[in-house]
Amino acid sequence: MTENYRSVFDIIGPIMIGPSSSHTAGAVAIGRVARQVLGQTPVRVTVHYYESFAQTHQGHGTDYAIVAGLLQMDPADPRVPNSRELASQAGIEINFVEEPGASPIGHPNTAVLDLVGATKQTSLSGCSVGGGIIEVRELVLEGVAIQPSGPLPIVLFQAPVADQAKQEQGRLLINDLEWKAPFIKQQVFTSPHSTIWTFDLEDYLQDDLRTYLLQTYPGIICLEES
Repeated sequence: MTENYRSVFDIIGPIMIGPSSSHTAGAVAIGRVARQVLGQTPVRVTVHYYESFAQTHQGHGTDYAIVAGLLQMDPADPRVPNSRELASQAGIEINFVEEPGASPIGHPNTAVLDLVGATKQTSLSGCSVGGGIIEVRELVLEGVAIQPSGPLPIVLFQAPVADQAKQEQGRLLINDLEWKAPFIKQQVFTSPHSTIWTFDLEDYLQDDLRTYLLQTYPGIICLEES
């Protein structure tokens, strides 16, 4: 079992609306995690496709799959093929761009999503590595470029510089995860406005632990497979 797969179910593949686990189910997951990072309904999204995604996205359903993820659907949701119409009805502007060059993150199934919300914007570079599994290889928050290891799960926590209580929560989170959800990699980034902690976890979160983290650290983002 390679490091990209955390359980036997990852190898079997997801329950999904077709036609392709890499180009459809994986694309749903990329859209979902991008929406999680933004933390609000996007107003405008630009999807940049590279290599295989650029060549086949229309025929393989990648467009409606990514939009479905942005609408927080899972890969088996029967509404997935109609997601572009649903997004339009919700007033979300979505544009697709076929980029001619190589993937900036080194994988043929690459989508880079630039998202703008009412009060926040972000960028996420993800790739679909097979069986509905994705990697997030770059995030941009507060203008800061963050490079996780790639495979999910990834935990993010952002604290305003001026909010000392929130800053202390970030420091406490390190100890909590060391004991309860060991991580492969930890990074700390600073912008003029925020401190951002990122953790690449060794394994998926159990339901009770995820609930504990969400209740204890308001605003924490747990990026996991759908």
